[in-house]
Amino acid sequence: MTSTTNDHYLPRGAFGAGSRRTRLAALMTRLTLRPMTNLLPTSRSGIEFSRRLVATSMNLFGPVPKGTRVDIVGDGPVRGEWVRAPGLTPGPRVILYIHGSAYVICSARTHRGLTARLSSATGLPVFTVDYRLAPEHPFPAAADDLESAYRWLLGQGYTAANIVIAGDSAGGHLAADLLIENDRTGTPQPGAMVLFSPLIDLDFELSARMERTRKDPMISAKAARGLVALYTEGHDADLPRLRLDLALARDLPPTLIQVGGAEMLRGDARRMHAMIDGAGGRSELEIWPDQMHVFQALPRLIPEAGHALEHAAEFIAHALDNPVVQHDSKEKVSR
Repeated sequence: MTSTTNDHYLPRGAFGAGSRRTRLAALMTRLTLRPMTNLLPTSRSGIEFSRRLVATSMNLFGPVPKGTRVDIVGDGPVRGEWVRAPGLTPGPRVILYIHGSAYVICSARTHRGLTARLSSATGLPVFTVDYRLAPEHPFPAAADDLESAYRWLLGQGYTAANIVIAGDSAGGHLAADLLIENDRTGTPQPGAMVLFSPLIDLDFELSARMERTRKDPMISAKAARGLVALYTEGHDADLPRLRLDLALARDLPPTLIQVGGAEMLRGDARRMHAMIDGAGGRSELEIWPDQMHVFQALPRLIPEAGHALEHAAEFIAHALDNPVVQHDSKEKVSR
C-alpha cells in the first residue's frame, strides 16, 4: 500500500493503527521518559545515568532469549560480539549490526536481545560492532571502527555479497557512511541492508519539522542534537562524512527501512529512502503506524516488534537469494 508524503495524516481505518498496547506504551513513555531525557545534562554524570537507564530498559523490555550464544571479539581495532540463535549452524552469510543511540549511549551488549532475535528470525549469525563512544571518542572513531569491522569480516572469508548491514538510529548514519567509503575506496558493497529508525540528518532539522506535527515519545530533537554534538563537536557540519549524500554512491545494496509513525526520525527515513532511489538503488520504506523509535527492540512492550523482524528476515532472504540489482524504489506503510 502506497503512502502519501504526510504519513502522520494517514487515515487509521484505511492503513491500520498500532495495537492498543503500542499506543499505551507510547503514551506512558511520553509522560515519563521524555521529560527525563530532555532534562538530563550532557555532563559525564548525565551520560553515565543515560547509559544505565537505556541498558536497564533494553534488558527489561527486550531480554536475550534463552540459549543464545554470545562470543566476545577483540582483534586489533575490531571489537564486538558474535550473537547466534540456539541451534544455529555455520554458513556463508552473516549480518553486521551497528547499534544506535546518538553515538554516545548504547553498546553491543545493550542490543544483544535485538540481535539475538534478528539471528533467530533470519537463521544467520550476527556480528555487532562495539564501536568507541563519544564523548570519550569523537568523530571519526565510530565510523573508523565500523569500517574496520566490515573489512575484518571480508578477511574472515565472508564475501561482500553475503554480508548484510543492519543497524538502528545512529547506526543508520554509520551504515550510509560505510557505503560511501566503500564506493570511494573500491571496496565491494554488501549484499543487503536493513535499517531500523535510521538517523541521517545530524542537525536534526528534519526531526524538528516532524515534531511540529507529532512529538516523539522518547526525546526531543533539541535534546537528541545535544547528544550527537558530543560526537561531532569541533567539526564543520557540512563535512562530507557528516552531511552524507548517498546519491553520490554506486552499487548500493537493496535496502529495507523501517520507521515508527510516532517518532521524529520518520523524516530521516524518507530522506534516506529518497537518496537511495536517487542513486539508482532499490529501497523499501515501511512506516509502522503509532510505533516508537526502534520498536523492534522492545517485544515485551510492542506486539508488532516480532512482525517487523519477520518482515526484515523475509527481505534479507529475498535480497541475498536474488542478487541482481533492480533499479526501482518502493515505499509502503505496513500494518
